[in-house]
Amino acid sequence: MNMSELQQKDIVNTKDGKRIGRICDLVVNEKGEILYLVVEPTKFFKKMTPFGTETNIKFDQIIKFGSDVILVDL
Repeated sequence: MNMSELQQKDIVNTKDGKRIGRICDLVVNEKGEILYLVVEPTKFFKKMTPFGTETNIKFDQIIKFGSDVILVDL
């Protein structure tokens, strides 16, 4: 899967079913392993957080990569 394909998928939290946002960046280590996804919040979440900050999602928090969404457990 390419980064461009990942960026088109919505990130959804399985605990409450809310859409968190979309991937804007990846952080990788020296070995090339993905450490976490950087998610830009939706407009709704920007209003709820004090600075509209990005969310970091560790790779082990990802439950499933779907065709349109990525399910995470936050």
